[in-house]
Amino acid sequence: MKNVYSTDQAPAAIGPYSQAVEVGDLVFISGQIPLNPESMEMVSDDVAQQTEQVMKNLGAILKEAGLDYKNLVKTTILLDSMNDFATVNEIYASFLDEPYPARAAFEVSALPKGAKVEIEAVASRA
Repeated sequence: MKNVYSTDQAPAAIGPYSQAVEVGDLVFISGQIPLNPESMEMVSDDVAQQTEQVMKNLGAILKEAGLDYKNLVKTTILLDSMNDFATVNEIYASFLDEPYPARAAFEVSALPKGAKVEIEAVASRA
């Protein structure tokens, strides 16, 4: 059985995808960029503020699914520059407690809407 989650507390999908899809005990959260969910505009050009908004967006989707950050088991961080890694890492870590989820981070040539950071996640009910 598959459940789909959507909340107006996170940015609406800007393409043919769901904010989150649950299969079994896993919830797959689509990549979040730093859009304000009300205005659908980028929150700032500052990577720290962008990362904070991305984490808030992830949190809103987790909440809609009845979960929170402690349920995260895997994240993928996409950056437009690895020069921002330390800043993103610091903000990202401030939302999490140990044990931390598994994670990968990549530099990419571009992100939607000119974002500096995008994070996708997998959470577990188990």
